Amino acid sequence: MKQILIGLAASTFLAGPVAAQMLELEKSELTLGFIKLTDMAPLAVAYEQGYFLDEGLFVTLEAQANWKVLLDGVIDGTLDGAHMLAGQPLAATIGYGTEAHIVTPFSMDLNGNGITVSNEVWEMMKPSIPENADGMPQHPISAAALVPAVREFNKNGEAFKMGMVFPVSTHNYELRYWLAAGGLNPGFYANGDATGQIDADVLLSVTPPPQMPSTLEAGTIHGYCVGEPWNQQAVFKGIGVPVITDYEIWKNNPEKVFGITAAFAEENPNTTLALTKALIRAAIWLDENDNANREEAVSILSRSAYVGADEEVIAASMTGTFEYEEGDVREVPDFNVFFRYNATYPYYSDAIWYLTQMRRWGQIPESKDDQWYFNTAKSVYRPDIYLQAARMLVDEGLAPEDGFPWETDGFKAPTPAGDIIDGIPYDGRRPGAYLESLPIGLKTGQTVDGSGVQG
Repeated sequence: MKQILIGLAASTFLAGPVAAQMLELEKSELTLGFIKLTDMAPLAVAYEQGYFLDEGLFVTLEAQANWKVLLDGVIDGTLDGAHMLAGQPLAATIGYGTEAHIVTPFSMDLNGNGITVSNEVWEMMKPSIPENADGMPQHPISAAALVPAVREFNKNGEAFKMGMVFPVSTHNYELRYWLAAGGLNPGFYANGDATGQIDADVLLSVTPPPQMPSTLEAGTIHGYCVGEPWNQQAVFKGIGVPVITDYEIWKNNPEKVFGITAAFAEENPNTTLALTKALIRAAIWLDENDNANREEAVSILSRSAYVGADEEVIAASMTGTFEYEEGDVREVPDFNVFFRYNATYPYYSDAIWYLTQMRRWGQIPESKDDQWYFNTAKSVYRPDIYLQAARMLVDEGLAPEDGFPWETDGFKAPTPAGDIIDGIPYDGRRPGAYLESLPIGLKTGQTVDGSGVQG
């Protein structure tokens, strides 16, 4: 595993005096985990820019083999915290999979994922995709264009398979959302069933992010949903075509979080605040001056200790553009968002969306009332810690007063229909009604067993 140790002699120590209020830390030497994806950037930047050190934190950043290993490391204390899938703290806290109370005081980013299909599948989709006046495919591309390919594979006796990174990943839920919006059933989970393939038109399975392109090239899967740089890698290798970004599925959707155990937060409140402060500063740096620092961020992330992909590949999505098929480069300035639009604030409504998707596909096996969603979100997402850290940064002159949603109740305004691929608005204050509004997915009173949906 690649490790990076930050100390007083680090060459990246910020020049000049720093106005930080030094907290009395309960623990100053920390090991934090991450997966090799560009959205781990706040951790890398907090290290490289000396923000951890400004808070008195001596941090080791350690790449993890996969999301399960990462989660287990946080739970058993091998890791003090980690870059996590937003669904991981929620799933662990409600006891889906590994059971543990995990909390998040910091949301790491918005957007950042894409869905890629093989060249073969892309050619099968193209006749169903409208073209712009310039002859290029019209975006966003609906999964309805994938239906002929799925039928053709099935006609030839072959299941249509797609990869995602983890059962409670954003990627799983975004891929399912896109498929369902196009009329394809991505399958349901039943108690004791971890495959999620019951009644499925498309079979989804787990593949670690860095292995997505090679697995696609081998023909084991026909497409996948993953974070960068692994969609752009398919373009650069000439083996696949990203057909849609998650920004096009749900504009400014929440992505990763920084996760710690509830016990760590309780036992180390000042250390938790210090970590949150450093990460907020990193997020500000990543987005400030219209992404002026992104080229430097790309250079940092390309190092083998972090993401380890070519700078050109990382830059293809992180500097304001996104390349779909080769030569089809489009402006997507918000493909990666780290601070603007209150990206770092841990909104309850974001947590509730993940919980609704767990219920929609059977990972939460029984119906829940709205209050259950509210209570669960508040037990995991900790905006109180976030706002305390933010206030300290503002008082220190290290963050702008207008950069934070001081007056929010923790819920975003409802997402309008025009910002979501299926045209169905989302209101985190009405999770039960939202679930009922989705054409494909479990409804109130329904359950799943091996033979399918019941009720």
